[in-house]
Amino acid sequence: MASIFNDIVKQGYVRIRSRRFGIYQRCWLVFKKASSKGPTRFEKFSDEQAAYYRRSHKVTELTDIKNVTRLPSVKKKHAVSVVFNDDSSKAIAFESDLTEVPFQERRPSDCSSSLMTSLRLHLVTELEANEWCKALQMECLESKSRDLNFGEPDLLATRAHREQSERFHVFLMPSRSLDVHGECLLQITMETICLLDALSPHSKIASWPLTALRRYGRDKTWFTFEAGRMCDTGEGLFTFQTREGEAIYEKVHSAALTIAEHHDWMTGTSKNEKTTDRSAADKIAKSPCCLSERWPCVSRRGGGGARAGRSEENIIEENIIPVEVKERRTCR
Repeated sequence: MASIFNDIVKQGYVRIRSRRFGIYQRCWLVFKKASSKGPTRFEKFSDEQAAYYRRSHKVTELTDIKNVTRLPSVKKKHAVSVVFNDDSSKAIAFESDLTEVPFQERRPSDCSSSLMTSLRLHLVTELEANEWCKALQMECLESKSRDLNFGEPDLLATRAHREQSERFHVFLMPSRSLDVHGECLLQITMETICLLDALSPHSKIASWPLTALRRYGRDKTWFTFEAGRMCDTGEGLFTFQTREGEAIYEKVHSAALTIAEHHDWMTGTSKNEKTTDRSAADKIAKSPCCLSERWPCVSRRGGGGARAGRSEENIIEENIIPVEVKERRTCR
């Protein structure tokens, strides 16, 4: 799982329009999908060598994208516009690796070949712009709609249940209790912590009930918990590298508090019911008058014969009937 995951979607030389000067500057742009290292983002380098050695670069997060469209050729050829929720935009123009022969260096015999090269350059650059546009739409726009349908809970779940369900990109460190490690998704629900495959979110790798966790903790760069013996993976310590350790902790802690409050409420309700039942039974047992003395029908119904073996519940039900009749006769 760790060896096949790659967060780089597209990369290459592009020209990005400067907001300050309004001109297109050439740079090496890397488009990365969301992972344990960060959200969906652009990483801008001065050239390819700077990207290889991870030198100083500028990062632009793409978490609040409103729309991704192609710019008209009148404004800029082979360009894509990325519009953010605050109505700001970023224009990116693409170029091909093919080089066109300058007009001054052309010879009369090379006119036909130069025309074919220019046409080929135009088609390749247009294809490159379309690929970037589709990749941006898929990762920034369509991934949000997929998140609503993948995993638990579904759209028919209650609002409180949906609010507790969220997936986080994490990197699972090797553990003795689990034979997989690497990039994956961590989903927090009201009852469980689910581990999903990053490449196929439909497939569940493992799950841990919140009631079976012994302890859990977090930091800015990791989240960890200790599972008990009641879990499917058995007891063990699981550590995840992530940039969202605080958010994961808050989700788990909130769900755990909800479970604890619900358990306390159920325990208190059951205790109250038992206390009420015991007090009612004590009142019936300590009643000063025997109903069979005033109501012979009670002794006949609860007497010997086929009804002698009736349970205590049935006898109490029969004793309730004459009491209502007695109250009505007294009122008269």
